[in-house]
Amino acid sequence: MVMKHPWLWVAALLAALVMFLPHSAPLFSYAFPQLERPVYTQEPFAWLLWQHLLLVGASSSFSVLVGSAIGVWVTRPAGHAFKPLVESVLAMSQAFPPVAVLALAVPVVGFGELPALLALALYGLLPVVQGTVGGLQGVPAAQRQAALSLGLTPRQSLRYVDLPLALPVWLSGVRTSVIINIGTAAIASTVGAKTLGSPIIIGLSGFNTAYVLQGAMLVALLAVAVDMAFEKLARRVAWER
Repeated sequence: MVMKHPWLWVAALLAALVMFLPHSAPLFSYAFPQLERPVYTQEPFAWLLWQHLLLVGASSSFSVLVGSAIGVWVTRPAGHAFKPLVESVLAMSQAFPPVAVLALAVPVVGFGELPALLALALYGLLPVVQGTVGGLQGVPAAQRQAALSLGLTPRQSLRYVDLPLALPVWLSGVRTSVIINIGTAAIASTVGAKTLGSPIIIGLSGFNTAYVLQGAMLVALLAVAVDMAFEKLARRVAWER
C-alpha cells in the first residue's frame, strides 16, 4: 500500500519526525555542541504543523475559489476585455516579496495570523488564475461547437464541456499555488504567526542552526508530501479522462 502510494511514505516520515524531534536532544547536542538548547521547545512541533496546515489551507482555499472565479470570468465574453489588466495586476503582485507584503499588512491588521493569511491568499492567486485561463483556452473549439450544436447553453457548455477538459491544467495551477504557500507560510512567523517557520525565524535571530534545520526539514517534508499527493491526484484525473 505504501509503496503503491509513495506520498503516504513521505507523510509517515513527516509524522515520525514530528514525534522524534522533541526527543532528539542527544543527537543535536552531538552535532551542535556549542548550543545550550539544541532542540526547539517553545511550542510542540505537532501543534506548529497543525497551525501551518490551517494557515495554508485557509489561504489556499481563498486563492483557489477567487482565482478560479477570476479565471473563468476573463475567459467569458463579459470579462475578456479585462484579461490583460487582471494578468498585469496579478503579475505585479508577484513581484513584491512575501516579506514586503507582510510588512505592509501589519500596520493595517496588526500582528498574528491575519496579515499572514492575507499575504498568502493574494500571493497564491496568480498560479490559479493562470491554470484556469490556460485550461479553458486550451479546450478545442470543435468541442465547444459540438456542445452548442447539441443545444447546450453557454453556461451548460462551461459546466459539462469546458471545465472537465480544463481540469488537468487547472489542477496544475492549484498545485503550484499550494506548494508556494507551504514554503511562504514559514515566513509568516516574522509577523507573529505560529507555523513551522517559527523554529527557523527564532534560529536565525538567535544564531541557532539546529532550530533552523529542524524547521526546514519539516517544511520540506510537508511540501514534498503534498506535492506527491497532487501528483497522484493529477494521474488519477488524467486516467479518468
